[in-house]
Amino acid sequence: MPRQRRFLPPDNYYHIMNRGNNGQPIFTRDSDYRYYLEKLSDLKSEHPFELIHYCLMGTHTHMLVKISKQTDFSIFSKRLNLSYANYYKRNYGLTGHFWQGRFKSQIISGDSYFMQCGKYIELNPARASVVEKPEDYEFSSYRHYALGENNALVTDDMFYNESGADMKDRSKKYRDLIISEIVAESLSGKKIAIGTRNFVYNINKKNKYHLDHKKSPYRQKSG
Repeated sequence: MPRQRRFLPPDNYYHIMNRGNNGQPIFTRDSDYRYYLEKLSDLKSEHPFELIHYCLMGTHTHMLVKISKQTDFSIFSKRLNLSYANYYKRNYGLTGHFWQGRFKSQIISGDSYFMQCGKYIELNPARASVVEKPEDYEFSSYRHYALGENNALVTDDMFYNESGADMKDRSKKYRDLIISEIVAESLSGKKIAIGTRNFVYNINKKNKYHLDHKKSPYRQKSG
């Protein structure tokens, strides 16, 4: 029985996830991550959409995207997955299914979830103890926002653009936002990174956060 065609309403925001089959690795070396991003860039120019936040992990990928044409994104995703699977199988002698089915998508229905989704995506490497600090991870959009590093793949988060008068101000506020999330998660008992206790303690001491009353540096939109 043929698969039912996927329906993605255009001009909406989505959290897109792809996983390796049975949890197998999809990236083994740094060159694998770079190949994937290069191929993503090439195909994105042919099938345009807005990539707002992303993170590539060893066994899965996350993207927060805005889709204008559902067919464009579906074709893009299919071509990217096929091209990368062939690349990986060629280089590592892998056979059989590479991806765990088609991409998973979750529509983002409100401003608060939009911001939470972006933070969730970029904190993945710290949560998985791959790095201690999110800025230490090369294969995500975090450094674009937090350090002001230009990343041609990324369309700026709409809340990020409204959060400060210039890039320096916006980057600082974004770092503060992420640090607040790290501290809040640590205080709630969640493990977020290698050496978390000392890392979070030092951040909290330096920045003197009062989490119960701290207002997000992003300005909330009404509605």
